[in-house]
Amino acid sequence: MKKVIVAGLLFVWATCVQAQKTAPVSTATVALSKLYIIPDKRYIMRGDGKPFFWLGDTAWELFHRLTKEEADLYLKNRAAKGFTVIQAVVLAELDGLTQPNQYGQLPLVDNDPARPNEAYFQHVDWVVNRAAALGLVVGLLPTWGDKFNKKWGKGPEIFNTANARTYGEFIGKRYRGKPVIWILGGDRNPEGEQRLAIVRAMAEGIKKGDGGTKLMTYHPQGDSNSAGFFHSDKWLNINMFQSGHSAKNKKNYVLQRQNYAMFPPKPTLDGEPRYEDHPVAHKAEQGYFDDFDVRQAAWWAMLSGGCGHTYGNHNLWQFFDNDRNPPVSAARTYWKQALDHPGAFQMGILRRLYESHPWTRLMPDDRLILSPNPDDGNHQVAAVSEDDNFLFAYTPNGSPLKIDLLRLTAAPKILAYWYNPRDGKSYRIGEFPNTGPQEFKPPIAGPTTDWVLVLDDVRAPFAGFGLKK
Repeated sequence: MKKVIVAGLLFVWATCVQAQKTAPVSTATVALSKLYIIPDKRYIMRGDGKPFFWLGDTAWELFHRLTKEEADLYLKNRAAKGFTVIQAVVLAELDGLTQPNQYGQLPLVDNDPARPNEAYFQHVDWVVNRAAALGLVVGLLPTWGDKFNKKWGKGPEIFNTANARTYGEFIGKRYRGKPVIWILGGDRNPEGEQRLAIVRAMAEGIKKGDGGTKLMTYHPQGDSNSAGFFHSDKWLNINMFQSGHSAKNKKNYVLQRQNYAMFPPKPTLDGEPRYEDHPVAHKAEQGYFDDFDVRQAAWWAMLSGGCGHTYGNHNLWQFFDNDRNPPVSAARTYWKQALDHPGAFQMGILRRLYESHPWTRLMPDDRLILSPNPDDGNHQVAAVSEDDNFLFAYTPNGSPLKIDLLRLTAAPKILAYWYNPRDGKSYRIGEFPNTGPQEFKPPIAGPTTDWVLVLDDVRAPFAGFGLKK
């Protein structure tokens, strides 16, 4: 299956690779260093005026646990698969203040946020620069949440409003010219007024340091949402929620829809859904999430209004290596082997379909689905373009989709096809007049045989993506 997926991805990334060969690296770096959001829009733009698709990977321990050579291997792998954002933490979760990085360096002198260790940050610099050279943006967490709210984990709590502002200004200034998106929080909610003040102080410091040139979001703990704390704060450019790892078929589309409907509008995404190869509810005896689980979460979230999506692999966020560190929460696969788990390839397949169409014009609308739509693991989701000339709909287990074609008012004739989110292949259904409801049955059905129905205006330049012309 991996060979099939890789073959399907090669032609998509070929133009990107060629562009990197013929254009200076700095051109791409500049475009990604100037990410911005058009007022009242729900997506991110690049500095060159092109939409930016957030396809994230959680590499929380990247700076802490990997050498330069290992980080290079990881980043190359993720760039080749089509990821665009690498989410990593400066003051790491797993003994990040007391266990040095692979070069024997701790991040702070005497755990003082106002006294950063230059040698440690030089390694962070190297990783951020290497990611930029590969066309990747770093979703940079200044700290994990246990350093300001030790509800669990190692801690200790080291931040107050004064040193949070000082540290924020330092780190903001240091990465001002780099392609980064700031992610505050770190798997914690800011409980109490003092912790809210600490987060806001750090945001103020970062904005002062980087001149307000970078986007910023907040990563909360499981089943929580940045919008519940900071939606009205001007520094929060993007809403992020964490649907977490507590159950199969977790309805992450609910929070996504809620955020999509909020005012003022802001881009939103699931920044930590169920991880591939993670024990369900943190209990190995309940089994492990697989590639279907991560696909289902991704398509549910995207078609419910996401500006992108974050994938995670349980072995990769901690860079599990039994010769170095014990497993966290029953990790079971050496991280270099986990790099090529099928779900990681399939995230690139999702991005392929989106970027083949003017995806920023999609609006979630499950009313488009006229077939029975249970509120369980087979829940179907759909989105239609603002121009009413294309539509995507997802069915997790291959159940038929009944769609009212009249909704595509700009398309007198519609090209229908199935897109396989497992391997990226497209299967032509046929052309239909825009006359009313039509039922579409996938080529095969059953558990984990998910499909995406694509309906295109036959006249559109993007019509029939992946079909032989």
